[in-house]
Amino acid sequence: MEAVPDPRTKVLLRSEETGGHVSMTEIVVPPHNAGPPLHTHNFDEAFYVLEGELIFQIEDRLESKGVGQLSFASRNVAHALANHSSAPARYMLVCTPAGFERHWARVAAQAAGIDPPQWAMQNIPEITVVGPHIART
Repeated sequence: MEAVPDPRTKVLLRSEETGGHVSMTEIVVPPHNAGPPLHTHNFDEAFYVLEGELIFQIEDRLESKGVGQLSFASRNVAHALANHSSAPARYMLVCTPAGFERHWARVAAQAAGIDPPQWAMQNIPEITVVGPHIART
């Protein structure tokens, strides 16, 4: 099977700009992307779909979301997302408290073949994998 590229990301609002309260990152998920495996962490995430369609797993519930729809994962609740479609999907990720945007800044820098910005080198909140990727149906 061919390797699937990483998502493209653009951090729009970071921890240092909000006193650590909130971050916002625009993320483009390539087609046929398994996304992260089922995981938990100690921050809330809101996913607002701007283009395409994504599948979200929140605990044991699966839901497809399209343009203009929102999915929410409370802190410490197991969740995952995937793009099983043949088109890219774009969404806005809002995290509270902030900090995980540093991960996305590092992903963007690696994709561009450059060093991440200094602010992205601070600690990233811990992620705990608790299950597999969302299965293709």
